[in-house]
Amino acid sequence: MARRPPAVARVLERVTASSREHQMFLPGDSVLVAVSGGPDSVCLLYALHALRRLLKIRVEVLHVDHRLREGSARDAAYVRRLSERLKVPFHLRVADGRPGRGESVEAWGRAQRHRAFVDTRRESGARRVALAHTLDDQAETVLLASLTGRGLEALSGMRPVTGPFVRPLLEVSRDEVEAFCRSLHLRPRRDPTNEDPRFLRNALRLRGIPALERALRRPVRAPLAQTAALLRDDAIELARRALEAAGDVVEETATGVDLDVARLTVLPRAIRGRVVRLALLRCNVIATAEDVAGILDLASGRPGRRRDLSLGLKAMREREYVSISRTSPESRE
Repeated sequence: MARRPPAVARVLERVTASSREHQMFLPGDSVLVAVSGGPDSVCLLYALHALRRLLKIRVEVLHVDHRLREGSARDAAYVRRLSERLKVPFHLRVADGRPGRGESVEAWGRAQRHRAFVDTRRESGARRVALAHTLDDQAETVLLASLTGRGLEALSGMRPVTGPFVRPLLEVSRDEVEAFCRSLHLRPRRDPTNEDPRFLRNALRLRGIPALERALRRPVRAPLAQTAALLRDDAIELARRALEAAGDVVEETATGVDLDVARLTVLPRAIRGRVVRLALLRCNVIATAEDVAGILDLASGRPGRRRDLSLGLKAMREREYVSISRTSPESRE
């Protein structure tokens, strides 16, 4: 690394340190790198390719063409050329259809990418999927969670490792990414939608955080990312305790789950809500704050009351349980 330009060596050192600290890779791993063609993902590809022998990994490339704007095929061609230059396998996935009327374009795009990641990983046999989220992305995520009233899990930001997904650039700033690309004379593609302030994250990145730094006269990105790292330990411990408690509280039924009221209501509030979320997850529903509050209200009240929950679920307070099901509780055998 010492013989490389300082901007390149700095990124490689941080990627190496993050990979080892969080045990992102095992020797012999095949790693699918998600490459959009932008600076962050191009930096990640070149960094992992440079470190492939040190980390003992094999690198493959995946590009997802969302087909949402003119020129997206040129992005795919650019990423293909990078793969050929580095002599690594290239996978192309083209998104199905377009966002529905009223559907969030960002949410639709995330769903398309996730499907592409899962399918290509399964077909290629890759153990890991490397995503190019940076320290700046982490800071934006934490600030967005604060501004939209999210809970501890959201405030703790993106984890370095989530199942098969790894984020080796979480300790690397966007400025360092740009310097890395300049040092290697790379010319990443630029997505004009990233400059559209109608998207909340873009507005925060382009206007909100710079204004905050000007007002405070100090950088905020690194402290926000550090806050996420500190909160992450708390979130993990609470999740562990909730999972333990759920084993005593939640019982699966033919049509859903039952929650033991006596055991649920004596739990600390922070654990109580998480147990409810786990219970709904067993019904294949991601709980809303209203769902959690409604079920806890049933648990603390008299038998016979009911609540409608997300995605058609129904909850009823019975004598000893809150029963959650996709059908009327009385219809259960």
